[in-house]
Amino acid sequence: MRRSKPFSPTSARSTSSSNNAAIVGPNAPTWEYPPQAFSDVVHIGLVGTFYVCRAVVPHMIEKGYGRIVNLSSVAGKEGNPNAPAYSATKAGVIALTKSLGKELAKYDIAVNAVTPAVAKTTMALSQAPDFLAMILAKIPRGRMLELSEAASMICWLATAENSFTTASVFDLSGGRATY
Repeated sequence: MRRSKPFSPTSARSTSSSNNAAIVGPNAPTWEYPPQAFSDVVHIGLVGTFYVCRAVVPHMIEKGYGRIVNLSSVAGKEGNPNAPAYSATKAGVIALTKSLGKELAKYDIAVNAVTPAVAKTTMALSQAPDFLAMILAKIPRGRMLELSEAASMICWLATAENSFTTASVFDLSGGRATY
């Protein structure tokens, strides 16, 4: 009987990667935000994305092809009040995506990000009701993003059909962000 090896970053051989590491942290004004919570949010969401990219990129360079899709958030483009760590983390994911996409373009490796508005996830639904209402009020579509809508965009970005675009950010905000 053949045994499969457990995944390790050093044995990764994939030509596509979708990175969605995040915790939202508490809702509090920046000047009252707990420093350890800020550090935790940044470490998981931004540093975690960095580590995944760092692990898969050498294998993609070796193959001369790859697609990386980093999940950011509209909060990274606009900032959300009382969510400084999450907003800063997701802005950092956008900047990391742009830097890495430019570095890897010559290898036929596309690195892009998507910036969804609030989606129907357990994490989003665990937010305080008044915070969630404030976020939903900013979305012209008047609803949460469906996970299938996000999956369609992410899957296309991970295909060979996405042969030109890199270091870019794709909006999934229901009209909240228009740039």
